[in-house]
Amino acid sequence: MLFLDDIVLLPGMVVPVELDEAAQAAVDAARTSAGSELLIAPRLEDRYASHGVVASVKQVGKSRGGTPAAVLRTGERARIGSGVTGPGAALWVEAEPVAAVAPTEHARELAAEYKKLVVSVLQRREAWQVIDSVSAIDDPGDLADTAGWAPYLTNDRKRDLLETPDVEARLERLIEWTRDFLAESEVSDKIEHDVRESVEKRNREYLLREQLKAIRKELGEDQAEGNDDYRARVEAADLPDGVREAALREVGKLERAGDQNPEAGWIRTWLDTVLDLPWNERTTDNTDLAAARAVLDADHHGLDEVKDRIVEYLGVRARRESRHLEKIGGRGSGAVILLAGPPGVGKTSLGESVARTLGRKFVRVALGGVRDEAEIRGHRRTYVGALPGRIVRAIKESGSMNPVVLLDEVDKVGSDYRGDPAAALLEVLDPAQNHTFRDHYLDLDLDLSDVLFIATANVLDTIPQALFDRMELISIDGYTESDKVAIARDFLVPRQLERAALQTGEVTVTEEALREIAANYTREAGVRSFERLLAKAFRKAALKDLPVTVDAGDLKDLIGRPRFTPESSERTAVPGVATGLAVTGMGGDVLFIEASLLPGDKGGLSVTGQLGDVMKESAQIALSYVRAHAEELGISPEQLDHPIHLHVPAGAVPKDGPSAGVTMTTALVSLLVGRNVRAEVGMTGEVSLTGRVLPIGGVKQKLLAAQRAGLTEVFLPQRNEPDLDEVPQDVLEALTVHVVSDVREILRTALEPSAPRTGSRAAHPAHSDVS
Repeated sequence: MLFLDDIVLLPGMVVPVELDEAAQAAVDAARTSAGSELLIAPRLEDRYASHGVVASVKQVGKSRGGTPAAVLRTGERARIGSGVTGPGAALWVEAEPVAAVAPTEHARELAAEYKKLVVSVLQRREAWQVIDSVSAIDDPGDLADTAGWAPYLTNDRKRDLLETPDVEARLERLIEWTRDFLAESEVSDKIEHDVRESVEKRNREYLLREQLKAIRKELGEDQAEGNDDYRARVEAADLPDGVREAALREVGKLERAGDQNPEAGWIRTWLDTVLDLPWNERTTDNTDLAAARAVLDADHHGLDEVKDRIVEYLGVRARRESRHLEKIGGRGSGAVILLAGPPGVGKTSLGESVARTLGRKFVRVALGGVRDEAEIRGHRRTYVGALPGRIVRAIKESGSMNPVVLLDEVDKVGSDYRGDPAAALLEVLDPAQNHTFRDHYLDLDLDLSDVLFIATANVLDTIPQALFDRMELISIDGYTESDKVAIARDFLVPRQLERAALQTGEVTVTEEALREIAANYTREAGVRSFERLLAKAFRKAALKDLPVTVDAGDLKDLIGRPRFTPESSERTAVPGVATGLAVTGMGGDVLFIEASLLPGDKGGLSVTGQLGDVMKESAQIALSYVRAHAEELGISPEQLDHPIHLHVPAGAVPKDGPSAGVTMTTALVSLLVGRNVRAEVGMTGEVSLTGRVLPIGGVKQKLLAAQRAGLTEVFLPQRNEPDLDEVPQDVLEALTVHVVSDVREILRTALEPSAPRTGSRAAHPAHSDVS
């Protein structure tokens, strides 16, 4: 027995082995035995092998280094047993030969697959003679044992093959390992090829550059041509004096810097940016007020306040130009308009219409999710990969110094350790400062006073007060049902017909169908859901026999059943439920508030529905008012000794704000006196401890929501009466609006004259489940 370190022999191999003392004893003992055979097994770091190969000694002599050596030819496998005592110093063991098994058909298939992989490996190494030898092997076992020569297999894997007598198992492992090696080789070769090409390209470019430099030197043209080109470009460009001086200073630095100086690339990039900016380029505004109003009316339905503001801006601009008024104190006639409203009401598209009306270039700057101040002010040039801010890039993209820049989603600007982008916008939007706006990358004064900035936002609460103070607010609170029908008829239907590849007349939508969609299929301030439903209807109608007329009765087959139906009468069918009005990020909405008496005599108030702190305080104020005026309201003191639960449904939606105070008070009184709140009544307003109804915001959006929900009567705080001037006339005609200053006025009118049934369960706390 001979153990070899760090080498694994498989059957069919012929290898020279250097002989140490133990190996010499084993070879000598083998030569004295019949057949000159000995058993060889690997001895790796972790353990001895359980199998070995029977090898015959073919030749004994010396290696090229002069050390004793022997040439061995390996034969069949043998399983190593226990050690025995034998003659001489050699190690003797019992061994059981592993008989060869006739190959199966599956083994031959695996051998054919493995042979293809081996040939692929050998072709990569251009070992053509070895390919011929491998191709001539037919026996699957012999083919698997040729893996002993494979340099890509570790000794552990070769020992695994040695200890696996089953041919199919050996071939399956070899196929897997060889495929992995080929995949790794392909990746390695590709990387090596790419690196070699890159190095060769750089060497070739360096050689050509040096040759070009030598040719220019011989011709006397050894000055940097690119630097001369920048100086000529700066001198020829139409730049302000201060900008020209700064640019020429940078050109001087570039001329003194060598080609290998890293600052040269930064200076060239900065000069390219400066030269690409339209410092003195301006478009001429269209001052035809009648034509401007016609363009706005053609692009958008309604939105009179926005259109009036644009026309006013044009009128003042035309008057200033006619009187040749220069900028006062460096300030131009730039304006900053904030369009605030729910999604889908046309804020972004309105910016494009304004630009088309004025005849200016239009650029949109998306601010949603921006958290890095450098996005607004730019990066300083000392940073790698520095770029100017979005404002400078917008001016560069527009090609003029007086474009319409739409700052989209300004309410979604965030802040973190990288700075506060909203604070960086202060200089951009302040008319007293933006004529000298300084971008960190440019480090030059940029006049933004002639830029018309239009910002959009869904909610105002998240806009910092200092930024909000610099903008002129124009609210777009949403559309009435009639507005939606008109918008769909004039804008949405033609657009969706074109997208569905339908021509006018192939699919016709009736007025009744549009009104049905607006009333019962959508409950939104804008028209995005409306347009999606129209697109769905047109897609399905396009598959039918044309022409098709879509009427109200056809909507169920095309877009499904109505999603929204009036539910106020159903929700307020029992005492303790009142209908309030609220404003969300999606526009106005109705809010049902439910109250219930619980068994017990310890009193107390619990509120649910994911309410904010302000709304919880409103609930406590409402209960305190009811307790203080219980006798006047006809409420027995015993009822107030029981716990009260106040709940605002849709608990997954966070809710906060003071405007639910009167609704909570009405719900509590309705529960305690056992009288239903009238189903057609909605209300909004903050309540005080003395019962005063205090003003709130979002009146227009709330009244639009009340009309959409099917309400006909609304209570508003008296101090909100001026806000009714902004509400569309058709909404006011559909609603009876009561302005009140005391909550008693609401309680006298909003509650039904008497309890809906005798012996209301609200009078029995043990059974108060009316909510």
